[in-house]
Amino acid sequence: MGVFEWIGLGYVSYLFLYAVFLCLSDCDLGLLLATKFGKGIGKFNKKVVWITGASSGIGEHLALVLAKAGAKLVLSARSETNLERVKQKCLGADGITSEDILIIPMDVTDFSQHQQHFNKVLSHFGQLDILVNNAGRSQRASWEDIQLDVDKQMFDLNVFGTISLSRIAARYFLDRGSGHIAVTSSIAGVLGAPFSGSYTATKHAIHGYFNSLRREKLGTNLVITLLCPGPTFSNFLAESFTDKPGEKFGQPQSATDRRMTTERCAYLSAIAIANELNEVWMGLFPLLPLVYIAVYCPVITNSLGRFVGASALQKLRDTKVAVDESKRNDASS
Repeated sequence: MGVFEWIGLGYVSYLFLYAVFLCLSDCDLGLLLATKFGKGIGKFNKKVVWITGASSGIGEHLALVLAKAGAKLVLSARSETNLERVKQKCLGADGITSEDILIIPMDVTDFSQHQQHFNKVLSHFGQLDILVNNAGRSQRASWEDIQLDVDKQMFDLNVFGTISLSRIAARYFLDRGSGHIAVTSSIAGVLGAPFSGSYTATKHAIHGYFNSLRREKLGTNLVITLLCPGPTFSNFLAESFTDKPGEKFGQPQSATDRRMTTERCAYLSAIAIANELNEVWMGLFPLLPLVYIAVYCPVITNSLGRFVGASALQKLRDTKVAVDESKRNDASS
């Protein structure tokens, strides 16, 4: 064979192996390599890490992972009771004392208090090394029924709260000469998720804000990591926004749902942060292959979408479709 045939064969072999990898892994290739050959969670030893949304779900389990690694933690969420519960669980890690964990109850949508909370962190620990923006809520609703107040509330929580706190941290990190901002986004920040119009928009906005920041600060020691998990076991579904302000979806997730465990998601997130990866995707099969196809082969995705339908895509997230389109059609007929 000639040189071009060898190149072609090599490329086809690469694509084949990559496809096999995607079917067997629960994260993208860069993150998988980091778990095998990169820096471990020991990198967090003595680091001061602030986690918002730390009272449950991914935030809670990330706190447990980092506590075991010897990190000093700042835990924030609205529920002081749940933060105390998480703190007590973290105190079980070797060498972690009560002084190593600072609880700051806060509502991230109260932007006026962010600087005060930040000052409290510096007063207690003398420094901050990593800010993990994890606070946020999901959504289940039909796009055309979503009231505009819901969009505003979701952007306040999922976007503007994160941006406000991150700008304070960014100024501090840039003045200090180093620092790391991590943000829990979602696969919905990479693709458009059905029945989650406002939520998807907030996650796309997060990518826009932080990708802009990353490129603007090239050459500095400010690190940005976007964490993009797929369906994960947590209390997110019951707490999700709907199409009406103040309403919660209230549906519990099913134990038979195909979701990543919260523990695994938290561990992968910790590895991504430790290795200062720009953006990572996490999810169980067949999510990752579908994401890669959607991103790199949009024509194929659009063609397949016409045959699969929104309900089938939604079932990749929830066993029961959040919005029953057949009932909607009956009601409108």
